[in-house]
Amino acid sequence: MVPVYDWCGNGDSRKGFGHNGAWIAPRNDANGEHQRMTSNGERPLVCRGIRGATTAGSNTAEDILEATEELVNALIHLNDLESEDIASAIFTTTPDLTAWFPALAARTFGWTEVPMLCTHEMAVPGSLQKAVRVLVHVNTTRTPSEIRHVYLKGAKQLRPEWGVSDDELAAAISRTRRSYEPTDVASIPVTSPG
Repeated sequence: MVPVYDWCGNGDSRKGFGHNGAWIAPRNDANGEHQRMTSNGERPLVCRGIRGATTAGSNTAEDILEATEELVNALIHLNDLESEDIASAIFTTTPDLTAWFPALAARTFGWTEVPMLCTHEMAVPGSLQKAVRVLVHVNTTRTPSEIRHVYLKGAKQLRPEWGVSDDELAAAISRTRRSYEPTDVASIPVTSPG
């Protein structure tokens, strides 16, 4: 098998070179997965996507905030993320969720410098309803197999292999979960999450 050298996108068009021209040599981990390593034997920092989805109980600001907070907290804790690791996030909701921006929930617990966007999913007949989805771009040294995608509640049916059990979810986010009341929602500035 011939090793493949990947270009790291730093403007250096020579294959196999990463940040500051450091050589990235191919290696295989214990599972046989191909890994890139810098010349000093470290994994390079790369941008990876992490997917997540959940469902809200109803089309209220409180339910959308609770569902989004639970989802994002699970993503953070299961992937050991810090807000400075996050390059961007794209939130979508099904067309039946219109009461609140999911990105505003993320802002309320620390993603103040993260570029975020909210949009609607396609209205496909028979598809999951009241769903909040997210694609988070993170800067990480983790391999794709080390990333934990998070599918909760009714969204587990979309990707059962990425479903998180209730016990694992409770253990991951027990320190940070809160319940939103209408007065909490009223205190959040209503601006575009842009």
